[in-house]
Amino acid sequence: MSDSYRQLLDATIQHVESLKARGVRHVAVAPETLRALAQPAAKFPIANYQAQVEKQPAPLPEGLAKKSEIGNRKSETDLSLPASAATNNDVSPVQSAIRNLQSAMDKSAAFAALRERALACVKCPNLAESRKNVVFGVGSIDAQLMFVGEAPGVDEDEQGEPFVGAAGQLLARIILATGLSRADVYIANILKCRPDTPGQSAGNRKPTPAEMQTCVPFLHEQIDLIRPKVIVALGATAVEGLLGKTVGITKLRGHWQTYRGTPLMPTYHPAYLLRNQAMSEKRRVWEDMLAAMEKLEMPISEKQRNFFLKA
Repeated sequence: MSDSYRQLLDATIQHVESLKARGVRHVAVAPETLRALAQPAAKFPIANYQAQVEKQPAPLPEGLAKKSEIGNRKSETDLSLPASAATNNDVSPVQSAIRNLQSAMDKSAAFAALRERALACVKCPNLAESRKNVVFGVGSIDAQLMFVGEAPGVDEDEQGEPFVGAAGQLLARIILATGLSRADVYIANILKCRPDTPGQSAGNRKPTPAEMQTCVPFLHEQIDLIRPKVIVALGATAVEGLLGKTVGITKLRGHWQTYRGTPLMPTYHPAYLLRNQAMSEKRRVWEDMLAAMEKLEMPISEKQRNFFLKA
């Protein structure tokens, strides 16, 4: 193992340990990053290490600067490729893997910090007092497809996870029908707390505009970190919270909208399909999902295209 590779590895381990000390328990790493890290360490020429570090377009892992200063006193190490390769904007598998790993760790740490802020939020005193759990969100923070609902219900408040009740079970079946799973997508709500229902022993209520305005910045940050390629807004309240549009969902569904440059498909909330079992309504939701799959360039079988069509 070369000195430069060992130095990068030590710095990466140090950074991971610092994340663990701050309470981060999960770090998303892309498969290509793991494959690159498994390759034998490349041999790099000895040259001006510090000058080359400053040319790197992405920040190095924490602690590497201090280690490099020590290394420079012994022998200066160049982590770049030879000039002929550098002119082609090429990088080694190790460099690429380290950069990807650093980016993944930064993203995971930022997401963990956002979650901690949401869990501690008391900006809506009535909701903070009545809630059992803050329902932050669930799924992959690298998801290409993101679902946004209205607000937690009683089951979600009890378990601290969105869409776990009857509507959530239906949503899970819809996701599976696309060939994905809940773990492949990300699911969140406009509100992180269940809207309180004083004087009621059961039932839910729609979030107020003030509650949505207060809570939706958390969702905006989630979307900014995840950077999904497609968002599916489940119901009129989700559309209102994301886009500020109060037009009925019947008019909006099936027509692409845009959330800050990201394609957004409005569709019916799964709870609506539980109330209305008509095949025509199921087909409308499925057509919206087919449009999302096409936008993501997912493979679509003939069987999938014919779901909920009359024989």
